[in-house]
Amino acid sequence: MSELKNMPESYWKEKLTPEQYRVCRLKGTERAFSGALWDNHEKGMYECVACGQPLFSSSAKFDSGTGWPSFDSPTDWQNLELHEDNSFFMRRTEVTCKKCGAHLGHLFNDGPRETTGQRYCINSVSLNFRPTEAEHQNS
Repeated sequence: MSELKNMPESYWKEKLTPEQYRVCRLKGTERAFSGALWDNHEKGMYECVACGQPLFSSSAKFDSGTGWPSFDSPTDWQNLELHEDNSFFMRRTEVTCKKCGAHLGHLFNDGPRETTGQRYCINSVSLNFRPTEAEHQNS
């Protein structure tokens, strides 16, 4: 699994768009309400844009009002890594893809209390969305 984490930056510059590279490899952040997926309400799976690892189900997505896709839990805890982030004079928890090391966003403890109480605040540009097929095709 660490093969992707050790790929040279030239590999990522070729694979990702400039904005994806800035966010996923250089730990950038897209502007609030600017990403394609913050207001997506379709059912499906959110995957890492860099490697395709499944990260979040649409059933875990909620409207946080922040302008970024927000989830209360990942699809599989083993697909993410959490790191202490003290940049910009703040204490935050960075969320990265375990398979390729892509920066995804940050984890906060201000999510829905009726579920996990956590908010995975994720950049749209670091995600691909794969819609699920219609559940009731014969209805």
